Amino acid sequence: MDNAQPGRWSRRSMLAGAAAGLVTPMAIAGAAAPFTVSAAAQPKGKVRQVTVYAEALPGGLFGYGLNPGQATIPGPLLEIYEGDTLEIELVNNTDQRLSIHPHGVDYDTNSDGSPLNDSFNEPGETRVYTWHTRTQYRASGGFWMPGSAGYWHYHDHAMGTDHGTGGLAKGLYGGLIVRQRGDLLPDKQFSVFFNDMTINNKVAPDTPMFEANQGERVEFVCVGHGNNPHTFHLHAHRWADTRTGMLNGENDHAQVIDNKNLDPGGSFGFQVIAGEGVGPGVWMYHCHVQFHSDGGMVGLFLVRNPDGSMPAGAQEAIDRYHGHDHSAVQQAQAQAHGVTPPQFIAPPEVRGPNPDHAHAHGD
Repeated sequence: MDNAQPGRWSRRSMLAGAAAGLVTPMAIAGAAAPFTVSAAAQPKGKVRQVTVYAEALPGGLFGYGLNPGQATIPGPLLEIYEGDTLEIELVNNTDQRLSIHPHGVDYDTNSDGSPLNDSFNEPGETRVYTWHTRTQYRASGGFWMPGSAGYWHYHDHAMGTDHGTGGLAKGLYGGLIVRQRGDLLPDKQFSVFFNDMTINNKVAPDTPMFEANQGERVEFVCVGHGNNPHTFHLHAHRWADTRTGMLNGENDHAQVIDNKNLDPGGSFGFQVIAGEGVGPGVWMYHCHVQFHSDGGMVGLFLVRNPDGSMPAGAQEAIDRYHGHDHSAVQQAQAQAHGVTPPQFIAPPEVRGPNPDHAHAHGD
């Protein structure tokens, strides 16, 4: 049961992004028309409130969660519309200094989430961070200023160093989507974080296996962290290199791709139709830097039959994947960096209702 209080998001109001965190919001037909308001005429959006808990996890890791004892790596996928404000009450249930710092949205120095501006949580401290968004608007001189819509992310900026290097390495990160009203909503969402030589702080064959039925609209949110440049490649599917991954019409000649650079601090997202033109099956997603994929930066995208059943040959492919031996490369890399292979805590499954009626998106 959803026990949401007025003006505050419940656990169901978030979209968790990882292997077990699939969402099924209702799709909304149509595409958003560009906003044409001036800065002074920016519409007043809604204020959304959510409590996020930072907690220690097994193996020396940390995560963000929507309820005590439910922290995950990556943290919950937060999602709002342009024009809305998000107030995050961050509860630090650890013995470490930490924070939450966003990309792609507006905030003042108090909500910067960095020690530079004395914006962080001491151990046991609760602090509110406020993020604002805006629609695009016409500026002086006839120029247009961009809105906040995009695939963004948030992360710690205070654990270990003043840049949050320790928190990032140990799992304190998550996805953030700012949509334009009218954007198509997916049936399922997957968050993929290339964090140094891991995917969501895990290496193959233990990386997330994402699942969808053939014909479902799925959304990938891809983020880079750490010290290594990467590329994200998805087998058998392609998308337009646009804000949403879709073309805006028959005369939209945006480049169509199936591989994109994913550097530390960078992010992008896209939507595809699972199995469109290729049918059901097991498809890889991976970093296309060869020694990265050889070292375990690879996962699976299982496209089931339209009725949800397993397609022929899929289980055999999954078994072969689990039989791949990345241990020698992983061990050599671990020894070179003086670390042990990272662990992974998957988010619980979270399903959301119609976002226009009951949760994150609101209207």
